[in-house]
Amino acid sequence: MKVSAAARGRARHFAMQALYQWEMSGNALHVIEAEFHTDNDMSKVDVEYFHEILHGVAAIKSTLDETFKPFLTGLRLDEIDPVSLAVLRQACYEFEKRVDVPYKVVINEAVNLAKKFGAADSHKFINGVLDKVALRVRKDEVEAMRTGRS
Repeated sequence: MKVSAAARGRARHFAMQALYQWEMSGNALHVIEAEFHTDNDMSKVDVEYFHEILHGVAAIKSTLDETFKPFLTGLRLDEIDPVSLAVLRQACYEFEKRVDVPYKVVINEAVNLAKKFGAADSHKFINGVLDKVALRVRKDEVEAMRTGRS
């Protein structure tokens, strides 16, 4: 069954919030996930994608951090606001594990989440970091898009 882009977008929205909550509270993922299912209308959400992102990011958080850390332009991880961290980790997870999602979609969705939930101008920071990550992680796809071979 094909899932709508809107349902996938809502999954990203809730996953980012859940990742933020996990980072800030230290609560178990299954508890946070259950709270989201109880407290939100998940009928129009790709719940499988929500689950995958939430648990996938948590499982490889350190690896994801290493993916974007070289592009933080002198910042340490503890200097990045928690919303931006959640957005970066989620996007890097999609870059690495969901190659079926075009890199431009990953970046666009991440920028939109940063605009909605992040600090002022955090979307510009997110965009800059993810552009560089995409070139490293999905080099062939990025180059094909830039040269019109998509």
